[in-house]
Amino acid sequence: MRRARWAVPLFLLLPAFVVIAAVVLLPLAVSFLSSFTAYNMTRPSSLYRWIGWRNYRRLLEDATFWWAFGRTVVFLTVALNLELLLGLGLAMLIAQVTRGQRLLRTVLMFPMMFSPVLVGFQFNFLLNDNVGLLDNTLLQLGLIRQPIAWLVNGATANLSILAGEVWMSTSVFAILLLAGLLALPRDPIEAARVDGCNAWQTFRYITLPFLMPFIYIAMTIRSLDVGRAYDMVRIMTNGGPAGRTELVWTLMATTGFQNAQMGSANAMAYLSIILSIAFTFYFARKLSAARVALGEAA
Repeated sequence: MRRARWAVPLFLLLPAFVVIAAVVLLPLAVSFLSSFTAYNMTRPSSLYRWIGWRNYRRLLEDATFWWAFGRTVVFLTVALNLELLLGLGLAMLIAQVTRGQRLLRTVLMFPMMFSPVLVGFQFNFLLNDNVGLLDNTLLQLGLIRQPIAWLVNGATANLSILAGEVWMSTSVFAILLLAGLLALPRDPIEAARVDGCNAWQTFRYITLPFLMPFIYIAMTIRSLDVGRAYDMVRIMTNGGPAGRTELVWTLMATTGFQNAQMGSANAMAYLSIILSIAFTFYFARKLSAARVALGEAA
């Protein structure tokens, strides 16, 4: 009877296990094994040509890969910190609103509802040096004498992509931090005011420690998304000019689908996973420490 009780749930879950294996596990296994082969999509037989660690050694010696890797780390770090600061500011402003707060929360969620492809097209149009809204506005106001090629210059192109990413995803931080602010107990704040603490001291020693678990949860979620940034870069600059906006995932797509070197692209993917694991592990440890500190303070 005990075996029958265990067998029925497993039998009912069997279709789900089969689907997960077919959709997730099998492609992962094939991509991992192909990273040790000379797989070229124009020569299918190359999938069975085992070359060991050669793809990984080549990438470790490839300056283009390391530039893209470093650019991804910088992009991820700057984007997360900007989104955190702006999201925290928005959350604190909305938390002070007494009337119409539900409407503001709904409006706040609009940017995160747009797909990265659509946001990329929007910013591509806004920053176009011929018909772009930003350049035309600056020209009409007399602030510039000639259009600025935002998406052609390497420095401004990276800033443009960063602006699109921050605009789209700041609301994720704002929503999570607003939830933390609404859950914040009022007694410690009232006690701090009675003791003579000013607004900054109350925020620094009461509000911020309570929000730290929410901050690290948002950081963990967003680090995984930003680390896989592809759509917006591909739409806005396609990795240009001269590869100066190329990130790991756009370089991977170029290597795998345009150059047909799928074995090298898969090796690149598994090296980039290290970046995602490092950020996730870091924020997970910080989240645990913040929860322990919050429990001790309580």
